[in-house]
Amino acid sequence: MPQATAGLDVTAVQAALAADGVDAWLLYDFHGLNPIASEVAGVGRGGGHLATRRWYYLIPASGEPRALVHAIERHALEHLPGTTARYAGRDELEAGLRELLRGVHRVAMEYSPLCAIPYIARVDAGTVELVRKFGVDVVSSGDLVQRFATVWDEAAIETHRRASQALYRIKDRAFEAVAGRLAAGTLTTEYHIQQLMAGWFRDEGLVSDSLPIVAGQENAGNPHYMPTAAEHRVIQPGEIVLLDLWGKLDRPGAVFADITWVGYTGAQPPERYERAFATVAAARDAAISLVQRSATGGAGIEALRGWQVDRAASSVLRSAGYGEHVLHRTGHSLGESVHGNGVNMDDYETHDDRRLLAGTGFTIEPGLYFDDFGVRSEINMIVRDRDATVTGPLQSKIVALV
Repeated sequence: MPQATAGLDVTAVQAALAADGVDAWLLYDFHGLNPIASEVAGVGRGGGHLATRRWYYLIPASGEPRALVHAIERHALEHLPGTTARYAGRDELEAGLRELLRGVHRVAMEYSPLCAIPYIARVDAGTVELVRKFGVDVVSSGDLVQRFATVWDEAAIETHRRASQALYRIKDRAFEAVAGRLAAGTLTTEYHIQQLMAGWFRDEGLVSDSLPIVAGQENAGNPHYMPTAAEHRVIQPGEIVLLDLWGKLDRPGAVFADITWVGYTGAQPPERYERAFATVAAARDAAISLVQRSATGGAGIEALRGWQVDRAASSVLRSAGYGEHVLHRTGHSLGESVHGNGVNMDDYETHDDRRLLAGTGFTIEPGLYFDDFGVRSEINMIVRDRDATVTGPLQSKIVALV
């Protein structure tokens, strides 16, 4: 194997392993079941090689990396440093894996105890059992994944900022379209506005894994409601309109931005709506404040855990008496996928004990959901060693669409 690769800094991985007291990081994949391993190892990125069989790449805390690949895919990891062994039959596979793990007592894999963090739980239970069969303790690679698969360089940060700016322009155009159509007496549906936004995504050079959410009134009470050509409602005067839109630039290495804003098709929202949104905004701001204080404080951003950010926001919602109307965590990691592999702001759906790392991006998006309406405010943050910034304006009140 060559001794260098542009994508994977083996020396840095080894330093992190030594600091964490872990003997090695075992990257493993079969047929794309573990996209984290494929991303870290750069498998398939250059094309030209199939990867349909199980492969393993072990980075020890000290010494040379070593790989195990199928004989018919012997070039699958040739871009990575270290030595390579091959297997063909199942007996050779087991013997090869035993040899690969020789001298290793504690190994990190994409595993989460009790599936506490599903984003990390990518290695199947049988493979974990097989590794343990050789007397090796398997621990979670959660923080390793963050450090080596979710940290953005300056070029990625710039793609996020540009995507964010485009999303805010599209949001403004969508609200203007709702207001204009209603003022003209034109039939306006969630689906109409969604399709207009899809066109503006193309105009802005954005791509996404989904069309935007346009949710009117009671549909806004369903956090993942999505209008379709067959299922949507008419937007009428005196109603909540929630827009949730996410996208990234259409280029390799671009990362997502993801925002949510709330409008009202009238001059003055009812007090009940205003109070719910004001509480959501206060919860959002409490989370932002905690992140910013941590980034500029003595311990630095990496002392802060995802669950703590969620708790800062959710405590505001619950103290205001809205506990039963909280349906999701406070935020999620952003990356080349809209839900990245980094720490989530979560002490609700999971207890995410991973650290916030400098150079990463994520959402803050508390929401409240009722049978007849819902409100959410979603912004994006980027954290650095001594800085934490929100990459767009904060919504202070429900937008009046008149």
